[in-house]
Amino acid sequence: MNKIKIEKIESLPARQVTFSKRRKGLFKKAGELSVLCDAKVAVIVFSSTNKLYELSRSSTKDIIARYKECTKDDGVEESADECMMRLNVELAEKIRELRHMEGKDLEELDIDELQRLENMIEGGLSRVVETKDQRIMSQIQALETKGAELAEENNLLIRQSLGTLLSMESSGISTDDDDEQGMATESCTISTSCFTTGSSTSSTDDSSSSENTLSLKLGLPRS
Repeated sequence: MNKIKIEKIESLPARQVTFSKRRKGLFKKAGELSVLCDAKVAVIVFSSTNKLYELSRSSTKDIIARYKECTKDDGVEESADECMMRLNVELAEKIRELRHMEGKDLEELDIDELQRLENMIEGGLSRVVETKDQRIMSQIQALETKGAELAEENNLLIRQSLGTLLSMESSGISTDDDDEQGMATESCTISTSCFTTGSSTSSTDDSSSSENTLSLKLGLPRS
């Protein structure tokens, strides 16, 4: 039986096919180990294109944290490369979760993972709707308050305008009364003058008539 030589596969399509088959086989064995032995198993694989693949019956992050907790007393400090690798793993996991929430790469999830994703999305959606409703109600209350303030200012302007108009009308009536009183006084003065003049003319005429009559009776020539 010929053994497969373990070396890098140069053909890209063949390498991708082999990677997919071996990864699925590895994940299958790890899952069986976790179920049969009730073990906490986490498998992390980065492809040649830096795509993250992982398998964990619970949470990969929790298993990594537990591993770090167990190895913390070894006196070995985390090197820069290890720190960078850890950050890359966390970043890749967050990107993967984000893609799942966007509905992408869902074929690699099992039923339990899909259920957790559904619960997560439903919880996030309810919080988004609740926050949106609160923002809308706050904007409505602010608009109602602003409308009440504008209505109050409008009523105040109307009252001020009415007061000004009433003041102007009162001043106009007083002026008209004074004008009417002045015209009546002037009319009376003119009438009195006319009566006085008429009386003087009448007296003069009566005096002249008397003198003429006397002259006629005496036979004197009229002046």
